[in-house]
Amino acid sequence: MGGWIAETFGRKPADLTAYQRALTHGSQAAANYERLEFLGDRVLGLVIAEWLFERFADEPEGALSRRLNALVTGPVCADVARDVGVAPHLRLGKQAREDGAADSDNVLGDVIEALIGAFYLEFGLEPARAFIRKAWAPRIDTQTHAPRHPKSALQEWAAANNRRPPEYAIVDRSGPNHSPRFKVKVAIGKLADATGEGTSKQEAETAAAAALLEKLQK
Repeated sequence: MGGWIAETFGRKPADLTAYQRALTHGSQAAANYERLEFLGDRVLGLVIAEWLFERFADEPEGALSRRLNALVTGPVCADVARDVGVAPHLRLGKQAREDGAADSDNVLGDVIEALIGAFYLEFGLEPARAFIRKAWAPRIDTQTHAPRHPKSALQEWAAANNRRPPEYAIVDRSGPNHSPRFKVKVAIGKLADATGEGTSKQEAETAAAAALLEKLQK
């Protein structure tokens, strides 16, 4: 794993303990990624906010906030995690593996933030900034508007309308382990909700987000 961390982040860690924790789901151990994710989320937000402030010097706060919200959503963070190959290194409990956690936007997004947190703790802000700018560069260059992935679009709609972030929950899981079927409910507080189905948790979440967007935009 040390080689992958060094290749991904550009520096070789002296101690892998924090990175192992960053890759550990709560289903696997009590010492999991949650605290590091809390820290990494703030580091990511600061670096992206600073970058947007520099890059779009003439934009008002509202526009910068919408850009920020679009760039740090769970689905975008999960896409970065997929780009750098996080999934094979995840440490998951049996049930989490069976539930498709290795391809969950929520898990992957949290883990990349936890890894940023671990990297920041060891090497400081400058190297963390360098990694974030490299990993997010294609997104800041091309996403002049919010990403159109349904989950990202729903997250942005909630932020733009001063609503609570969307919350996803599995309401049903059926079928054998090798061919599961998930049903997910997404809600924005008590305003509205919708459900979606798919062969993975991620697919069901995407379907639910699309359904709720359609309902909200009518």
